[in-house]
Amino acid sequence: MSPDHPLPSNQPAPRVLHVFPTFVPAGRETRAAALINAFGTRWRHEIVALDGRVEALELVRDRSLVTVRAAPVPVQHSGSAWSTLRAWRACLKAAKPDLVLTYNWGAFDAVLAARSLGLPLVHHEDGFNSDEATHQLQRRVWARRLALRNTPLIVPSRRLQTIALTEWKLRPQCVHHIDNGIELTRYQARDGAAELRRRYGIPAQALLVGWLGHLRPVKNPRRFLAALARVDAELQAWALVIGDGPERAACEELVARTHTLQGRVVFAGHQSDPVPLLRALDVLCMSSDSEQMPIALVEAMASGLPVAATAVGDIRSMLGADQEPYVVELSEHETAWPLAEALQALLADPELRARLGTQNRQQALQRYGLATMAAAHEAVWRSAL
Repeated sequence: MSPDHPLPSNQPAPRVLHVFPTFVPAGRETRAAALINAFGTRWRHEIVALDGRVEALELVRDRSLVTVRAAPVPVQHSGSAWSTLRAWRACLKAAKPDLVLTYNWGAFDAVLAARSLGLPLVHHEDGFNSDEATHQLQRRVWARRLALRNTPLIVPSRRLQTIALTEWKLRPQCVHHIDNGIELTRYQARDGAAELRRRYGIPAQALLVGWLGHLRPVKNPRRFLAALARVDAELQAWALVIGDGPERAACEELVARTHTLQGRVVFAGHQSDPVPLLRALDVLCMSSDSEQMPIALVEAMASGLPVAATAVGDIRSMLGADQEPYVVELSEHETAWPLAEALQALLADPELRARLGTQNRQQALQRYGLATMAAAHEAVWRSAL
């Protein structure tokens, strides 16, 4: 049955309740919107965002498929664990979903409530915030180990799959590794996007390094800017920062007080469709303290871009052996310098950029399609039902 083909009238579409810490346009939220679009009328969706933010709804093409339910407790709720559990149980009883989908540690109260009510449940872990970027918090390890024992878990990276099996000690048959995928036909190899460059005041011939994502501490956009500031000034490289978030003001302040960055950094803000901007880039930089299987990286690969990145999550294996010199290990003291060296090498060699960009695009086209991802997710959902 095709994604847009409705179920027969005697088979109503199952109702799914998604519980997100936030529903801003970041990786897991972008993926959820893509799945809603791909499934069409086969499923109906209700979204709870614990912080009340649902901007990622703009990515859903048919809004009639999605409703929003208020969170039963505030995101910074300070009540007792029992009162929180009762509130979530009441929420789930009122919603009466056929399936509950929860996302990351921030939604774990809903995991416990769904388990206590015996509701079909699929949990997702997409990565960690700054508090777990370098090590697991033991209290959360034990909570995951106990609460997810017989619950289907979807993870997008091999690293998370290993953590789930070895640290959380979950059953292998419950842990599903599914690569993130995108609508590959929408992505074309970079062509400089001259008109877009004019719009942002970027010289047509300038080397342009992009950064794409939600501007928050764990993504470390300031490391990207610090690295770019150390690239040879003779290259006259510009930066296009695509995204928004709590780190934006600090990034703008860093640019304002860094002489080598002034006049060469454009903050494009949040873009519901980053595809045209990716076509304008020469290189993408990923500067995160923690990633798993970043969708931004897949989008850059599909756009034929070479990448300089920190060696977190599955980034190294996603990019392949030829990109190895441009994926740098995190350092306890200073990671901006080796990241700057990686950028320098890519920016100084147009033939290298073209060769790596072509390889990355081929890799994306072969491995990271939306249809493959959607089929795998739907199989887990239906099995949970």
